[in-house]
Amino acid sequence: MIEDVKIDSHTGAAGGTPVGTPEPERPASLGKLVEQISEQASRLVRAEIALAKAELSEKAKKSGIGVGLLVVALVILAYAAGVLLLAAVYGLGTVWPLWLSALAIGGFMVLVTIILALVGVQLLKKGTTKPESVQRVKDDIASIKEGMHR
Repeated sequence: MIEDVKIDSHTGAAGGTPVGTPEPERPASLGKLVEQISEQASRLVRAEIALAKAELSEKAKKSGIGVGLLVVALVILAYAAGVLLLAAVYGLGTVWPLWLSALAIGGFMVLVTIILALVGVQLLKKGTTKPESVQRVKDDIASIKEGMHR
């Protein structure tokens, strides 16, 4: 028996496929596709986590520098306030005796401190009470439970 063999006119080879050319890829199975998707998804998640870590690290570094600069600014402000208060004492000392001007400036500072402390305590008391919305949510839950038991 003689078998019919096609001869490719381009390559001269039998079978019709050019020599050295890979066979066309077969479509991947559903299982293989799902495996590839899960692999790519996990790679994507790992890459996103790495990016988030890098961003947080950079933000923490900048925040640390910012906090450090603010602390230095506050220390300088504290010294400046002391110098300004001393200047106020000396300024009043030109009109009153130096001891009396120091007493007046010190008394004024104590008065301002007391007022600020009282206002701060009042704000803290208001801030530490439970929000009204929490109580309303509890009331709503109790009403729902009561309605379910009817």
